[in-house]
Amino acid sequence: MKNTVVVSLIGTQLDYVGKRVDRWAKWRPNVSLCSQQDLIVNEFHMLHDNHSSRLANNVAVDIESISPETKMTLHTTNFKDPWDFEEVYAKLFDWCQQQEFDTDKNDYLFHITTGTHVVQICSYLLTESRHFPGRLIQTSPDHNNKNKSIGRIQIIDLDLSKYDQLATRFDIEHQEGKDFLKGGIQTKNKAFNKLITQIEKVAIRSQDPMLLTGPTGAGKSQLATRIFQLKKKRSMLKGALVSVNCATLKGENAMAALFGHTKGAFTGALKSRDGFLLTAHNGVLFLDEIGELGLEEQAMLLHAIENKIFHPVGSDTTVSSDFQLIAGTNRDLKQEIKKGTFREDLLARINLWTYELPALKNRKEDIPVNLEYELDLFSQKSGHRVQFNKEAKNLFIDFATSNEALWSGNFRDLSSAITRLCTLADSSRVTVDDVKDEIERLKYSWRPTLEPPGDNLQNHLTKEQLDNLDSFDSNQLGYVIDICQRHNSMASAGRELFDVSRTLKSQPNDSSRLQKYLNKYGLKWSDIS
Repeated sequence: MKNTVVVSLIGTQLDYVGKRVDRWAKWRPNVSLCSQQDLIVNEFHMLHDNHSSRLANNVAVDIESISPETKMTLHTTNFKDPWDFEEVYAKLFDWCQQQEFDTDKNDYLFHITTGTHVVQICSYLLTESRHFPGRLIQTSPDHNNKNKSIGRIQIIDLDLSKYDQLATRFDIEHQEGKDFLKGGIQTKNKAFNKLITQIEKVAIRSQDPMLLTGPTGAGKSQLATRIFQLKKKRSMLKGALVSVNCATLKGENAMAALFGHTKGAFTGALKSRDGFLLTAHNGVLFLDEIGELGLEEQAMLLHAIENKIFHPVGSDTTVSSDFQLIAGTNRDLKQEIKKGTFREDLLARINLWTYELPALKNRKEDIPVNLEYELDLFSQKSGHRVQFNKEAKNLFIDFATSNEALWSGNFRDLSSAITRLCTLADSSRVTVDDVKDEIERLKYSWRPTLEPPGDNLQNHLTKEQLDNLDSFDSNQLGYVIDICQRHNSMASAGRELFDVSRTLKSQPNDSSRLQKYLNKYGLKWSDIS
C-alpha cells in the first residue's frame, strides 16, 4: 500500500477557533481531513505565513492528537498579496520544485478548501500540469453527521477521461468537430477518417502552421475553410479567413499583395495597401499552392511566421500580424527543394502538422455519400430538388467505383458530373440515358491524363528494347501497362482490354491472352501490377 501525503494551506478563518474545548464541535477543514475513517494520512505538509505560525502549530497539535500516525511538517511561505496570481503561482511552483516526489511509494493529495481563490486556482494548475504529481482533495461540512467536526471529503482526479459522463461529453464534442470538418458527410474510408480525427485535435489545440497536401481537387481549400470555421465556432479566433491562391501572385505584385505597400512604393501604387498577412491578423491565412511562391516571398514569409512582424513594400517600419498559417500544395515540396525552387527552412517551419488528402480514386467507398452531398448542394444552389431513379443511380455508382473511373480531377470531377446530370435532367429525374451520356463524357475528358507511353515504358523496358519498338507497339504497350496498373488482377485488366472480343468467345480466358501479350515483350504481371 502506498502512503498518503497531503499538502494544504492553513485556513486563517476556517481553521481558527482558539483553544477552547468546544473547538472539537466545529468543522475545521484541515482537522476534518485527518479525521476521516476511510482515509489515513501518513504525511501532512501545511503551508502558512509568518502571521499564522501560532495557528498552524495549534492545528498541528490537534491533528496529532486525533491522528497520531500522521507526521506533521510545517512550511513557512509568505505571500505579500495572496490575491496576486503571479506571486502565488510562482511561490507554489517553487515550493513544488523543491520537493522530492516519489509517486511509486506515495499518493499525493493537494487540499483545496483553504486559502484564497487564487491559491485554489494555482493548486489546480500545478496539479493539472503534473508539477504537483497527485490529485486534488476537497473537504466540506456534513450536516447529516451528528459529529459536526468530521465533515466529508471528495478526491478530484484531473484526468477527466476517468469520468464517464465527462468522457462521453468530450467524445460527443470530438465527433461533432470531425463531422463539421467533413461537412456532415459520413465517410467510410478508414485512412481519411483517421486523418480527420487528428486534424480536429490539432485544429483545436494548436496555433502552429498546417500543411495540406494532395492532388488538385482533393478538397484542400474546403478543409482549410472548415478548420477556420471550427476554430471560430469555439471562439478561438477574432480575425478573418484570408484565402490566397499563390499561383495568381506573380512578379512585382506578389510581394505587395502579400505584405502590403506604402503609397508611391512603386509605379501605380496610388494608395497604401495592407496586404494579405496584415488582413489575416488574429485569424487564418490560407496560402493555397504555396509552392508557386518565389524564393524572395518565401524568405519574407518565413520571417513573418517566426517573428510575427514584416516590412510592407516601400516602408522602413515593421508591422505586426499574428495569424495561423494553413498552406496547401499539390507539389512534392522536397523535390522542389532539390530543384532549388523552394526553401528548405520554410518547409521545415510549416510541416509540423502535414496532412496528405487522398485522391477520390483512393476513397471510392465514399463516393455514394458524396453523391448525396452533391445532390443536396445542387438543390441549395438551384432552388429545386433533383434525384436519380434507382437504375440510374446504381449505374452511376457502379461506374464511379470501378477501375474505369480515373477521377483525375478528384472531387471537382464528381461535383461537375453531378451538376451536369442535375441540370440536364428532365422532370427533376436523372435517367439511365443521362448517366450513360455522362459516363462517356467523363471517359473522354480523362483520355489526356493517360501517361505518355515513353514515360511509362521506361520503367519496364531497357533502352535497347525501347529503341527497337515501333511507334504503334510503343503506344499500344504503354496503354496496356496503364490499364494493368489500375487493376488488382490480370483477369480484371483483361476484361477491360478485351471488352468486345471476349464476348465473341465461348471461353474468354482474359488472363491467358494478357499473359501471352506481356510475354511477347519479356514482361510478367508481377513486373507491372
